[in-house]
Amino acid sequence: MSGGLVIIGSGLAGYMIAKEWRKYDTSTPLTIITQSDGNFYSKPLLSTALTSQRTPEVLPTSSATQMAEQLDATILTRTRVDEIQPENKKVIYNDGQLEYDQLVLALGADTIKPTIMGNAAGQIISVNNLEEYSVFRKKLDPKLHVTILGAGLVGCEFANDLVNVQHPVDVVALCSYPLDRLVTPDIGEIIRASLEQSGVNWRLSQSVERMDQKDDNILLTLNNGETLKTDVVLSAIGLRPHINLAKEAGLRVNRGILVDNYLSTSMESIYALGDCAEVCGHVLQYVAPLLACSRALAKTLIGEKTEVIYPAMPVVLKTPACPLVVSPPPQDLKGEWRVSGTHFDCRALFYDTAEQLRGFALTGTMVKERADLQKLLPPIFS
Repeated sequence: MSGGLVIIGSGLAGYMIAKEWRKYDTSTPLTIITQSDGNFYSKPLLSTALTSQRTPEVLPTSSATQMAEQLDATILTRTRVDEIQPENKKVIYNDGQLEYDQLVLALGADTIKPTIMGNAAGQIISVNNLEEYSVFRKKLDPKLHVTILGAGLVGCEFANDLVNVQHPVDVVALCSYPLDRLVTPDIGEIIRASLEQSGVNWRLSQSVERMDQKDDNILLTLNNGETLKTDVVLSAIGLRPHINLAKEAGLRVNRGILVDNYLSTSMESIYALGDCAEVCGHVLQYVAPLLACSRALAKTLIGEKTEVIYPAMPVVLKTPACPLVVSPPPQDLKGEWRVSGTHFDCRALFYDTAEQLRGFALTGTMVKERADLQKLLPPIFS
């Protein structure tokens, strides 16, 4: 009997490709395998849920049962895939196995764990899914002090969300300014000053070396010898694509699972998308690339081979203290940033050596220029 389409993963990537594919194919069997409870929710909302007063219980919009009905699918929840056998077109899980005609890997990414000494190091929390967010929220008694490790996009969004509801917040990060991988120092300084004005305390160019329990608090020892008392430590130092399952199955991997512009892996009938995938050399763990991949892959899966195209896809930072839209230029591209504006309203434009606009960052009232500037940017690849 045909195994139909099998999707491993029930995050945005897994459910998005399932929805797009079902628009074209309403009869082929569909099975989704997930380690979670299979509830459908939007992960980007986790870093703003405190401000919007959404609890972990109300964030899901559909249960696994409801998703199974909507998609006419079998959803295996709390199920761990142990092995993929490309030669037999089988997925081995728990005590069972499942054949597939086509397999989509939507495995997501793992949080990068900081290396910290001390008897309280095991209390570090990371938030990469709803279950982890539920654990985080249970620790957030009113007014508890939270220390965030990392000043990237997720760290800044959580910092803003926490101070919005009166939590004291320290951000400890090795970078010299926030969002250093996305924006110029000028823009980073605006983000820093805006969030500081809202109540965030920055400890930049620093790292945590030890975490020790001291009475009812956690005592952090920083690399400069300073100490900081806190109640909750949230790590937001980044994500690493989940590639182990694919690697063990013999698929080619690099930073992520390597796929071409059809989202095909190195093994026949196996595809990958979302946070786990490296698409033509790009690992972009945002929603916009996922939407582009889902729409293209859905057609490829029904036999209409469709290349995915990455247009310029600006990222909107969810920090109401300082509105920010950024479209970073390609890494290692030669050129220069040109910065203009005043106070918290700033425009940074990146031009390559041929005077072609290749990236931008906009803060404050300048974010209204996003659409016009986006039209001037070439595709990331096509």
